[in-house]
Amino acid sequence: MTATILAMNTRLFPRFSRCFLLTLVGLALVACSPKYDWREVHGTGIPFVAMFPAKPSVFSRPVNLDGLTVTMAMTAAEIDGTTFAVGTVELADASQVPAALTAMKTAMVNNIDGKLNSEKTAVGTGRNGGKSINIDASGRRGNGQAMRLLARFVAQGKRIYQVVVLGPEASISHEAGDTFFSAFRPPQ
Repeated sequence: MTATILAMNTRLFPRFSRCFLLTLVGLALVACSPKYDWREVHGTGIPFVAMFPAKPSVFSRPVNLDGLTVTMAMTAAEIDGTTFAVGTVELADASQVPAALTAMKTAMVNNIDGKLNSEKTAVGTGRNGGKSINIDASGRRGNGQAMRLLARFVAQGKRIYQVVVLGPEASISHEAGDTFFSAFRPPQ
């Protein structure tokens, strides 16, 4: 069918329009690429809903948040060297949240020897209130590869959610990042 449409349109449009049409068809085929196989995932232990571009792995490990050791549950998938992850922790007391948020953000940026390009903070007004911090950072891996970090840190009560896209700077797709971040939902 695509070939028929192309044949019809090449008679009707001048050369420039044919090139434009072929480019559009090529982009449509790339957009349908199975590279990203989005699926809805529900968090275990600490509830959340997210869309991952591949089947994620789930694991837990202790992390040190500037002197506070907690267990972080991580749900993560990787596509072409880019990691999409949601980490969750539950603290003993809500008063620990501000320091833990700052420690998480600092640790993530330091992991890529990076610098912040932008940071936005929002305070929630819903039933669970909460606070979120969105960052965009650039840095380098130990091998010198340019890296980009897009992260959202969400606090609700004693829980913190760390939503991350991390990978080679040139590999992070704007559309994939938007899909991942816009689909993330902590419990309401």
